[in-house]
Amino acid sequence: MTTPAPLLVAKIGGSLHDSPNLARWVEALGRWPRRLTLVCGGGPFADAVRAAQPKLGYSDKTAHAMALLAMEQYALALAELYDLDLATTPAEMDAAHARGRIALWRAFNMVMAAEDIHPGWDVTSDSLAAWLARQMGAEALLLIKSVDIGADSALEGIVSAGIVDPAFPDYVDSAPVYVAGPRALADAGALLASGALPGAPVASATQKMAS
Repeated sequence: MTTPAPLLVAKIGGSLHDSPNLARWVEALGRWPRRLTLVCGGGPFADAVRAAQPKLGYSDKTAHAMALLAMEQYALALAELYDLDLATTPAEMDAAHARGRIALWRAFNMVMAAEDIHPGWDVTSDSLAAWLARQMGAEALLLIKSVDIGADSALEGIVSAGIVDPAFPDYVDSAPVYVAGPRALADAGALLASGALPGAPVASATQKMAS
C-alpha cells in the first residue's frame, strides 16, 4: 500500500481579496509538489455578516453559520478564478489530490456537523483551518496573511496582536504552523516548489515538512 504524500493545509486570508498578491499567492501555492488543501477566509462576504449583525440582531450562533456560508461564497469565486477543485468532505479532498489538484475546502457541512467547534466570532477561518489540519492529519499549517510576523513570534503573541483569532490555540495540534505575509511572497514559489514553507514558524513549531 502506497503511503500518501505529506499534506499541507494552507489558509489564505480574506483580507487579500482585493490585493494583487492574491493571484501571486495562489500561483505560488500551485508549485507545491505534494498534497495541498486550501482554506479561504470569508473576505468581504464575512464582513457583510459582521456589519449586519448589530442592525438585524441575529445571534452569534446564526452569525457563525452565515460566516461559514461567506467562506463558501469566497471559495466559489476562487475556484472559478483560479481553477481550483472544490471539496466538501475528506473523501473529496483525497480525490482532488489523487488527480494532482489543489482541494479548496467548502467548510459549511463539516463545521456545522462538528461538536468540538464553538460557534462565535472567536472562531474564524484561522481556527477552522487549524481544526481541519488536525482532522486530516496534516504535516503543517500555513497561514497566508496581509501582515508579516517576526522570526521569533510565539503563539500567544500572534493571538494578542490579532493576527489569528482568540480560539486558535485551542485548535492547533503538534503540526508546525507558519505565518507568511507580504515579505515572504518574493521567495514563496521557489520555496514551495522545493517542499519548504515560506514565512516564519510560530512558537516551537519549527520542524520542516517531511521529505
